[in-house]
Amino acid sequence: MHTTLSPPPPSRRRRAFDWSTAIIAILAFAAAATVYLRDGRQHFFDVLVSDVSLFGEMLPKVLAGCLIGAFVTLLLPREMVARWVGHESGFTGLLIAAFFGFLLPGGPITIYPVASAFLVMGADAGAVVAFIVSWTLIGYTRAVVWELPFFGTDFVIWRIVAAIPLPIVAGLLARIVVRAGYQYRDEIK
Repeated sequence: MHTTLSPPPPSRRRRAFDWSTAIIAILAFAAAATVYLRDGRQHFFDVLVSDVSLFGEMLPKVLAGCLIGAFVTLLLPREMVARWVGHESGFTGLLIAAFFGFLLPGGPITIYPVASAFLVMGADAGAVVAFIVSWTLIGYTRAVVWELPFFGTDFVIWRIVAAIPLPIVAGLLARIVVRAGYQYRDEIK
């Protein structure tokens, strides 16, 4: 049996410090200064120790999520991802992406690296948006763990039914925006 491996995904150069990191850093420093000035040195250090502890607890989870995303790019053939949820996948690609968003368990630490891996592997922006919105709005783990105990079956079922079209709508809108952006860039050139 002969199997061919997909070529490795092209590496994207990522900046360690970009505009979103700068905004978060500014907000963090402003909050720290406010706590220090308002509540004093002791409270500032109590909060700092607590936050560093939380960072230490979250770091392995973030690393695991990133590794899952990286391994997805190696386990799934690029051609299959591009065919199922790529630029030419049409409405069916949005349905497939939304279904997998509903199906995959885990939190944002897992889902966002997987979504990023799908982009690298040839999924289009609309499919990735449908995947994320589906996970956010109709993911079964949230319904089972959080919503059913608090709201009951009737409410959860109706909320999910009402939310079912939203990942597809969001995916379609993302495709329209991305195509408009490419057309705009082409007109500028």
